[in-house]
Amino acid sequence: MDQKYIRNFSIIAHIDHGKSTLADRFIELTNSITSREMSSQFLDNMDIEKERGITIKAQTVRLKYKSKSGELYYFNLIDTPGHVDFTYEVSRSLASCEGALLVVDASQGIEAQTLANVYLALENNLEIFPVLNKIDLPHADPDKVKLEIENVIGLDTTNIGVVSAKTGLGVADLFEQIIHRIPPPKGESQHPLQALIFDSWFDVYRGVVILVRVFEGTMTPRTKIYLKGVEREYEILELGIHEPFYSKVDSLGAGEVGVVICGIKTIRDVKIGDTLVSASLKDTPILKGYKEVKPMVFCGVFPVESDDYENLKEALEKLALNDSSFTYEPETSQALGFGFRCGFLGLLHMNIIQERLEREFQLALISTAPSCNYKIQTTAGEILFIDNPSKLPDTAEIDKIFEPLVEISLHLPNDYLGKIIKLCEDRRGKQMNINYITPERVQLVYELPLSEMVFDFYDHLKSLSKGYASMDYNFLEYRESDLVKLDILLNGDKVDALSIICHRSNSFYRGRDLTTKLRGLIDRQQFEIAIQASIGTKVIARESVKALRKNVLAKCYGGDISRKRKLLEKQKEGKKRMKMVGNVELPQEAFLAVLKVDE
Repeated sequence: MDQKYIRNFSIIAHIDHGKSTLADRFIELTNSITSREMSSQFLDNMDIEKERGITIKAQTVRLKYKSKSGELYYFNLIDTPGHVDFTYEVSRSLASCEGALLVVDASQGIEAQTLANVYLALENNLEIFPVLNKIDLPHADPDKVKLEIENVIGLDTTNIGVVSAKTGLGVADLFEQIIHRIPPPKGESQHPLQALIFDSWFDVYRGVVILVRVFEGTMTPRTKIYLKGVEREYEILELGIHEPFYSKVDSLGAGEVGVVICGIKTIRDVKIGDTLVSASLKDTPILKGYKEVKPMVFCGVFPVESDDYENLKEALEKLALNDSSFTYEPETSQALGFGFRCGFLGLLHMNIIQERLEREFQLALISTAPSCNYKIQTTAGEILFIDNPSKLPDTAEIDKIFEPLVEISLHLPNDYLGKIIKLCEDRRGKQMNINYITPERVQLVYELPLSEMVFDFYDHLKSLSKGYASMDYNFLEYRESDLVKLDILLNGDKVDALSIICHRSNSFYRGRDLTTKLRGLIDRQQFEIAIQASIGTKVIARESVKALRKNVLAKCYGGDISRKRKLLEKQKEGKKRMKMVGNVELPQEAFLAVLKVDE
């Protein structure tokens, strides 16, 4: 295939600015599928994506377009997620493209993730083509948003794309602009093979399916390939493309995006970001991959039934192949048994992975409350990184505790500025910058402890701004702080899964709110349950769940008072014995109560 007729590009934007809808119109206009097969958010093939109206996985599709001059062009289009938690998906997609369509909502303007995605595209030296979407809305203001794009991002808006992805207005003209604005791929089909693995998933019948962008050389079935990262050799069984349904091809040349099937059964043999080369030329240089992402939020995931442990392990392996941005390692909890400690890029990412495990692999799971990574300096001078509060050393052994700080960028209407500043200040935030993008819109930059952001910060932000504020964040540094470990005790026994690390100034309020919340969640038993919050040996809050009591005096008519007292004392002794051997059943909501103590 002649490279001058290939265009590789991603669609990037803030969440809900119309990326997937625009991709739908592209598919319709090129007649890639029939109207009967078409559905809204066609490339979002997971139920969760359609239900929530968000893109979780970047999806690629090859479209054939006949230009006005009569030439047939091949567009490799990648629809990417918009939420900050899935930035890794976007960065992987951008590494496989020459250009990016930056979609901006004409009614909302530039949002936090719009800027973040622009910086990602610039890092990859891509040609950025801005597109104004939703121009058919009554409150759309294209001229004002064009000015924002020029002033804030610095892109020329003279030949900006102006479309309505919902109605299809202006989408046909966009194709012609893409041909002229986005450069064709470079590389030679005669050079030694170099292909970048930018996605993979597990198929029950085919094994590991690899999605690649070929930069140099050509691939054909029955040729031997070598995976540089894992140092394994395989034979190509089948090559294919998505247009948008899977179809076989005889070869994949330089500049093309396609699927490679080698019958790989071992999931660990494929690593996203790896370089695929010819087995006869193993010394071919590695392509620039992706920087390793570091999880920001950690939580324990345990099977409700202990027999499901192996199934959970297998499910996590398959999901990690599809989404390499989360990590997992085995963990044991006194309260919950055997499970895994998982690391995620954010709270939504955590929520989605748990839901996928339950839906796709039919697992019943219990998740502990999320925490972040802390840096500990011991009195012996040793440096430790702790992502689980239960692993924190004794107070006597700790010299200093450092907590992670993030720089958070908030874009919001001016009307809500006071409320959002108060929210950030209450969360121990430090204001870094305040910038008026327009007289009505403000960019607020704060330095915030990650632990404070993990606890429902995003929910409060959306609620205080009526959904108009948007957020982007990145890791800054570890900084020393006065932190303590808050333990929860049930009848004197520590529940390690409910332990949290918090700032000393907030510890009393967190302990009090948490014990009160747990009292409402734990069912009454035949014995009294004492719920305590403690720092070390000092109990700072206590609540009790009263015992269920049978009225033993109901059939006791008349007689001396000592007879009644004897029955009550006998019941009291029984309750005490029961308390010693009884187990407290904790519902799943109890582990999430740590998150929502201030509701």
